[in-house]
Amino acid sequence: MVVAGSRPSASLPLRAWGARRAEALAIPLGALALGFGLFSLFLLSLGKSPAAFLDLVYRGGFGSAFALQNSLQRAAPLLFAALCVALPARLGLVVIGGEGAIVLGGLAAAAVAAPLSGAASGLGIAAMALAAFLTGALWLGAVGALRAWRGVNETIASLLMSYIAIALANHLIEGLLRDPGSLNKPSTRTIDEAFRVGPMPGLEVHWGLGVGVVACLLAWLLTERTTLGFAARIAGGNVRAAQIQGLPVGRLIAGFTALGGALAALAGFFEVAAVHGNANASLIAGYGYTGILVAFLARQNPLAIPPVAFLLGGIEASSGLIQRRLHLPDATILLLEGLLFLLVLVGETLYGRFKPFSPHLWGEKRAAASQTVP
Repeated sequence: MVVAGSRPSASLPLRAWGARRAEALAIPLGALALGFGLFSLFLLSLGKSPAAFLDLVYRGGFGSAFALQNSLQRAAPLLFAALCVALPARLGLVVIGGEGAIVLGGLAAAAVAAPLSGAASGLGIAAMALAAFLTGALWLGAVGALRAWRGVNETIASLLMSYIAIALANHLIEGLLRDPGSLNKPSTRTIDEAFRVGPMPGLEVHWGLGVGVVACLLAWLLTERTTLGFAARIAGGNVRAAQIQGLPVGRLIAGFTALGGALAALAGFFEVAAVHGNANASLIAGYGYTGILVAFLARQNPLAIPPVAFLLGGIEASSGLIQRRLHLPDATILLLEGLLFLLVLVGETLYGRFKPFSPHLWGEKRAAASQTVP
């Protein structure tokens, strides 16, 4: 005999919301914990202490005011690089060419600064930022256009475009745009002091950090609170359904990839205007690749990008201390980041599989409880 089950609890929608949010936090944290655990086994195989490694990470990235400033400085470009991945991901795209956009953005900013020497500070800084923004938009916007109208895989295309961008930047820095006075380390001409971007009030961190945080907030508003963002999510969920509804899928793809490239290029602008003072090989610092890990750890959520970027920035800031104290190569941190990235990708396959976090599985338990055996 079947009897009617009890009415669903009024708190069920709230519990379901909390379960989904807990899942979005628990799985990335689990991937991080497992990654550090496996990396500890690697350290033990080298005769190094995992506890000493973690202590150095804390001291080098978070243990003092100087360490915190250094971590925030490294986090600033990661904010823009992560947005370069997160925004196209709303359409189901995997764009990994942020490194090339960063390098070309910095080069464009330095190239524009040279003929503007002697101009007003505001004009020079605005022109440099605009040049970087447009360069990044055109560079990765081309990847989106190829994907939208020619069906070219955006992951491969963006990666190849990144290689081309780095090679092109090296060619121009060592050739046409080279400062004759840069002998040992080729670079462009040093920008005017009036065009330099200073630190934020109360911090020894340049304004790229503040602009990056604001960009993350605006990106969240765009994707979650506008019709354009809603259309992008629809297209990312089902392209055919979006086309049937008349959504401009091609323009959405090109537009979001262009916006991602433009934001990544702003990281290059701040590296030139606030850190190096010119464009040189130091622009190729791997921020674009670390930004991929930041975006995936944040699950493409712009609001989660700042804390994740700070965490990864702190780990990278500790690399020098680890190298000196544990006598490990600088690539050790890259190995850790690669392991974390792999486990984060594996973690993406686990969403919706654990009953405590999956409201769609709770119905099975309620259905079974609503039946009694005669």
